[in-house]
Amino acid sequence: MTFRSCALAGAAGLAATLLSLPAMADITIGIIASLTGPAAALGAETRKAVSLLPDRIGDEKVTYILLDDATDPTSAVKNVRKLISEDKVDALLGPNLISTAVAMADIANAEMVPMVSVAPLDVGGDKRGYVFRSEPSADLMVQRIVDDMVAGGAKTVGFIGFSDSWGELLLKALTRLAENKLRIVAVERYGRADPSVQAQALKVIAAKPDMVFIGASGTPAAMPQITLRERGYKGRIYQSHGVTSKEFLRVGGKAVEGAVLPVGPVLVAEQLPDTHPAKTSGVAFVREFEARHGHDSRSTFAGASWDAWLILKTAMAGALQDKIAPGTPAFRTAVRDRIERTNGLTGTNGVYTITAGDHAGYDPSAIVLVTVKDNQWRLVK
Repeated sequence: MTFRSCALAGAAGLAATLLSLPAMADITIGIIASLTGPAAALGAETRKAVSLLPDRIGDEKVTYILLDDATDPTSAVKNVRKLISEDKVDALLGPNLISTAVAMADIANAEMVPMVSVAPLDVGGDKRGYVFRSEPSADLMVQRIVDDMVAGGAKTVGFIGFSDSWGELLLKALTRLAENKLRIVAVERYGRADPSVQAQALKVIAAKPDMVFIGASGTPAAMPQITLRERGYKGRIYQSHGVTSKEFLRVGGKAVEGAVLPVGPVLVAEQLPDTHPAKTSGVAFVREFEARHGHDSRSTFAGASWDAWLILKTAMAGALQDKIAPGTPAFRTAVRDRIERTNGLTGTNGVYTITAGDHAGYDPSAIVLVTVKDNQWRLVK
């Protein structure tokens, strides 16, 4: 069975019911990704995942509208307003960055359009509303890093990260989770488009940390590690889960060998133990994805984008089963309500149980640690 047929058969009872229902109207899903700008490497992975999305849910045709936010919150807002007001989308998928996701979230809630973010957007209370995510939180990922540092005997850590919301989120998580476990001896920041981090790297090295955590994403995350190695730093370097694309390995080359990072399991699907809940779905996704995009083209960003669609598809299938027509406020509300009833949904990157109090519902036991060895991702544990 192919990944496509496996995924679409995931809710066999719903699918059988849907096939017996009369077609009502087309479903429209708006997708926003960073296809250009500093985060283009992330958006490229979403675009690749979109190429695999099926054109039907049951008997209903699905139309996908993919727009580029250019790594800019203002563009993201413009796009989401167009998708809602002009294209009358039933749901939103994306974006790739927290900064653009925050900008989109208020509009999604105000217009009551369900949104599944691929970025680890953390919203709560009244702002939770119609906003969900398929990515594990930064806290869950950084917790795995801190645990591994402590297990490795580290007492001190240095931080170099983006001077934006993503870097700030990772630094806050590190600060909170390292309390009474690790002493942060250096904190340095840089911009995504900065041409050099020489000064920051030298300050971190001068602090003599046992290990270093680079709080960045995409290809710009390679620069601090390259610089640290060039300047003679010998300690272990951790990267965030925001670097898991082939482009990061290409740009970093030999300098990123030995980097350790927490990831969703799809990146090393075949290396997972048979007991891992996402192994079967992850391996199937990787086979179809790489058949389309080339050997070793996988990434956790593509997996998270697929899982965002899977969450939407499962909820939409339920709304269709209830004979609620797409293109209506009732359908959008039904999809939102159905997402909150997601229970044990196995995706490519983990297992999701979403509730009214938890709009991510990501099972942390799915997270694995990987390292870079011979320019490849290798499972550590």
